[in-house]
Amino acid sequence: MSATFFHLALTVKNLVKFEDFYSKYFGFRRARVISLGDDAELVFLKNDDNIYFEIFPPEEDRPYPMSEADGPHYPGLRHIAFSVDDIDAKVESMGEDAVITLGPLHFDDVIEGWKTVWLKDPEGNIIEITQGYRDQEDLA
Repeated sequence: MSATFFHLALTVKNLVKFEDFYSKYFGFRRARVISLGDDAELVFLKNDDNIYFEIFPPEEDRPYPMSEADGPHYPGLRHIAFSVDDIDAKVESMGEDAVITLGPLHFDDVIEGWKTVWLKDPEGNIIEITQGYRDQEDLA
């Protein structure tokens, strides 16, 4: 029985900034809003590739600072990645909202034309923006 990836769940302090950022730069839009009572909402954001973010309001403070560079190197979620045709154009279009934490780095020794940059979203989550990645063809 197969399964389809459905969503990535995130807890955010500022839903408006988070939603504006991902709407403006990655094409996400509201797909559903569920009232949790006391003016709290659970919001589903969706993009044209049917990738969803399930956004929860916080119930407690973050116990430690967010990671830098390409994300944490301990077990858990490291970063969120998006593929684009041109990293330089994407970063330029984001202006001051592109808070780069690492890169851009070239990985031509692995895949000719593969280039990646990491940056922070408004919540401090690390985002990878990559161009030129291709799957390996000789795997069986």
